[in-house]
Amino acid sequence: MIIYEEIFRAFQKLKVKYVLVGGIAVNLLGCMRNTADLDVLVEMSDANLKKIMGILKNLDYHVKQPIDPMKILDKKTREDLIEKKHMKALNFYKERELKEIDIIIESPIPYKDAKKDVIYIKVDDLRLPVISIDNLIRMKQKTGRAVDKLDIAELTKIKKFKKDL
Repeated sequence: MIIYEEIFRAFQKLKVKYVLVGGIAVNLLGCMRNTADLDVLVEMSDANLKKIMGILKNLDYHVKQPIDPMKILDKKTREDLIEKKHMKALNFYKERELKEIDIIIESPIPYKDAKKDVIYIKVDDLRLPVISIDNLIRMKQKTGRAVDKLDIAELTKIKKFKKDL
């Protein structure tokens, strides 16, 4: 069993439109890095968001921010959260299992662009959509965090290694 397998299976079953980003994407692309949370870039359509919110609720995840997660289905509410509250992600947690999921609602690489050159990685019978190395580097360049600078360096090495093969 892999971490967050229940999420991946539910997403696959309901055909959720998503791309893995963040630390788990870094791991799946070949870098060794500790990470515990799951970062997911999603198609921001009402239908897709409704599936995601239903899955997280059914799997007993709770939202961290003081907001009703179903309000994220409203485009105007999403835009207000991004513009006025500078919200980048809606964070969910599963208390007893110490799991956290960030549903990215504002990204320098929109879902539609990330989806164009997604890399599918097979883990057991799951087919996980992972953001491309180039797009992940672009996302990480915007944060300025030390961990993201390290990820960029490692991803750049992997990209060069793959090109040299």
